[in-house]
Amino acid sequence: MSATKYTPRLSDKYNKEVVPALMKRFNYDNVMQVPRLEKICLNRGVNGAVTDKKLVDVAVDELSQITGQKAVPTQSKKDISNFKLRKAMPIGARVTLRGVKMYEFLDRLIAAALPRVRDFKGINEKAFDGRGNYTLGVTEQIIFPEIDIDKTNKITGLDITFVTSAGSNEEAFELLKELGMPFRKKEQAL
Repeated sequence: MSATKYTPRLSDKYNKEVVPALMKRFNYDNVMQVPRLEKICLNRGVNGAVTDKKLVDVAVDELSQITGQKAVPTQSKKDISNFKLRKAMPIGARVTLRGVKMYEFLDRLIAAALPRVRDFKGINEKAFDGRGNYTLGVTEQIIFPEIDIDKTNKITGLDITFVTSAGSNEEAFELLKELGMPFRKKEQAL
């Protein structure tokens, strides 16, 4: 009996629906020209990490719960005396997702987390960087179902960056839209 290899739902959707749609939309000659999602980076700065080292551990634990992958603390790059900051002090947490975990996280983000945002009308389509990458700012970490709101002592945000192989913002926008990202509808002028 052979074991079937698990593929995430969005990975299947990318191969079966997104690739043909983008090939038709941009007239690509080859399947390898179609932009793809390469990685998702989550980054979280911790306010007050200089005075309380446990806040960084909490941020690392929460990011690990959200993503299902161990997060690492980020460290300061230089001394800033006004902030009482020394080089190599832990000041945040980050994690980079690729492959199966990346698609699983994206699926949970679209299906479970973003609909839990208060007064959610869609995400802004203007947050592209010009090279086909998109950064989404989340103001509250409690939108993720993995976070227990009763055990959370401080509500903080995080940045989620979607790194794509697209060469332009338009290609990246179409890729993320086809994958199911809920972009805000353009307002109709009256």
